[in-house]
Amino acid sequence: MRPATDPPQPSGPLALAPRLRRQPAAGPGALRRALKHPRAMPYQRLIALVLLANAGALLAGAGGLSDLAALTLANLAGAVLIRQQHVLNVLFGLAGRGSAGWPLWLRWSVSKVSHVGGLHVGCALAGTAWLCAFTVAALTGPATTTTRVVASAIALLCVIVVAGALPVVRRRVHNVFELTHRFGGWSAVALFWLLMLHVGEPWQIAVMLAVTASIAAPWLHLRRVPVTVERPSNHAVILTFDYGVTPTVASAVGISVSPLREWHPFATVRTPGQSGYRLLVSRAGDWTGRFIDDPPSHVWVRGIPTAAPMAKVETNYERVIYVATGSGIGPVLGQILARNVPARLVW
Repeated sequence: MRPATDPPQPSGPLALAPRLRRQPAAGPGALRRALKHPRAMPYQRLIALVLLANAGALLAGAGGLSDLAALTLANLAGAVLIRQQHVLNVLFGLAGRGSAGWPLWLRWSVSKVSHVGGLHVGCALAGTAWLCAFTVAALTGPATTTTRVVASAIALLCVIVVAGALPVVRRRVHNVFELTHRFGGWSAVALFWLLMLHVGEPWQIAVMLAVTASIAAPWLHLRRVPVTVERPSNHAVILTFDYGVTPTVASAVGISVSPLREWHPFATVRTPGQSGYRLLVSRAGDWTGRFIDDPPSHVWVRGIPTAAPMAKVETNYERVIYVATGSGIGPVLGQILARNVPARLVW
């Protein structure tokens, strides 16, 4: 019970004592708080890990043209392959092979597999840096004219692609990000082939084959499919597809009305016992607004459905609580309907 009058407060140096005692103490707790900062999220840690590994290669003495070429190719190949749909499905599938009997910290760590995009960013940044170093070495050292010209062109393209992927660019002009990534990336791969055929080693040719196959695979599955559109409100539409593809539980599928311009991924919702799947598209920008106001009869789909990480890792827990707002019900509805684990929904 609070006294009728507050006790007298100390003055002088003692007045600072209560404040000093309230400051967070250094130690494991402070480290835990630091690691929970948005700038230290697992996505950012993976970027830092890749960059530190490449810094280690630099400190180990990598500097010759052959070393720079190998490090450039290894990093850029990693950036491409880690975003490949088949690779992601395997990775997310492995993350879901845990056990509810594992320690919570281990299951918690495995569940952060969705941050794997940090490897893509880290490898892309490191690969571009190594490529720029390779270009400078080629321009100032004993290299052929073809190597110098092609390396300079690839370096310029990669810098443009990286600049187009900066968060400020993606937020303001998303189509610039997509177009530079797509056409800049394709052009860079074509020039890489020219460079590798000119100076590459057998293993580098094999890596280029893997990279090219990874990029081409989704486009080999490009198809224009019919879609049924229901508009329960002016804010969202429900798309129903049944063209012979039924995703497992929950996944993501990209759709487009102009396949060479922009793609938008949405979470699939599969109804148990029925073929096909549904997508929930809410009004979130110009493209979705046009789509809702004037829905098409056909759309383009590309590649294969990519598994939703949370749909895989939920089996590592005895029960799950999903929290969603508004149209966010779309990404979690598939897992709830699948009934893989006891679940509750806060919507």
